[in-house]
Amino acid sequence: MTTNALLQLNDARVVRDGRTILDIRELTVHERERVAILGPNGSGKSTLIKLLTRDVLPLAGEPPAVLLQGRSRWDLFEARRLFGIVSDDLQEAYDRRITVSDAVLSGYFGSIGLYRPRDITPAMRDRGASLMAELEISHLSEGMMNVLSTGEARRALIARALVFDPPVLVLDEPCDGLDASATYHFLRTLSALLQASRGLLLVTHHIDDIVPEVDRVIMLKDGRVFADGPKAAVLTDSRLSALFGIPVHVECRDGVYRLW
Repeated sequence: MTTNALLQLNDARVVRDGRTILDIRELTVHERERVAILGPNGSGKSTLIKLLTRDVLPLAGEPPAVLLQGRSRWDLFEARRLFGIVSDDLQEAYDRRITVSDAVLSGYFGSIGLYRPRDITPAMRDRGASLMAELEISHLSEGMMNVLSTGEARRALIARALVFDPPVLVLDEPCDGLDASATYHFLRTLSALLQASRGLLLVTHHIDDIVPEVDRVIMLKDGRVFADGPKAAVLTDSRLSALFGIPVHVECRDGVYRLW
């Protein structure tokens, strides 16, 4: 077991319909790390995140393929306190008549909306109100999730993910569906959230989404680790060209990367 390891994968293989969609020989993410997982569509990025939520399971083996803080078994409620997860799947599940306030508070229970509002304590309501204020959506608290813009809904789900103040924020393709203005404000908000020494697992196929606070980049291709290391060493012309299969040139300005 690696000291200070938050997540460890050892010969983690996920098979679907007889096809291997993820095959990680060895990978460790440490506590408080800010990591971007970068790769084209179908590279296994979202499957990797679903190993955390146990929406998918690797093939059984010894030693165990997935360790969370050194343990092969963990309670899902315990995982929710460690990881604040926001994904496209979650956003689709919230495309319904649920108030923003209830959506945020449902993070305490891992549910889609609230089924037993009486279980909400005053402290929970205060925490929810504070998060909505921090994410600048207080004015939307009684509005319905299904009428929000994509960016507004994303902010609500981030507030939901933060109710337990988890040490790691996990974002799966966070800027999908956002226009230029919403993307700009979202990434600024994300940078602000990371000022509290919070770790980050950012899953994306756009290097523009990689905020300056990210220190490490893991490239996935065809379900395998293609490259892994410090951001500046990994985000090079040659590696990005090979990753996406096209000739590209990368430019970095004020800690933000762009492809040309």
